[in-house]
Amino acid sequence: MYRITKEFHFSASHQLKNLPADHQCARLHGHNYIVMVELAGTELNEHGFLRDYHELKALKTYIDDHFDHRHLNDVLGHDKTTAECLAKHFYDWCKARFAETSAVKVSETQKTWAEYRP
Repeated sequence: MYRITKEFHFSASHQLKNLPADHQCARLHGHNYIVMVELAGTELNEHGFLRDYHELKALKTYIDDHFDHRHLNDVLGHDKTTAECLAKHFYDWCKARFAETSAVKVSETQKTWAEYRP
């Protein structure tokens, strides 16, 4: 099995309004997010790639245009803006465009990661 990954960065705010008022994440706050998409497959193309990294520029454009320096509650239209929910959102977006998508990880801090992998 071949696996490739590519990392993308953006900054955004969010608020987890469904948490108790005294929970720190219930307050409006922001993160410098890292999104890592993983693609996997058993075959390489005629150029020796699972997929050319350049093709993943579409994800960078999507992130830059819709997520970077935005309020995620507004972007997603709901209050489920946890790293876990973002990982699933980006997985679904990537899977619809890149059949080899196998997982997406999202980091909110240097020490935390959430992953969606079916």
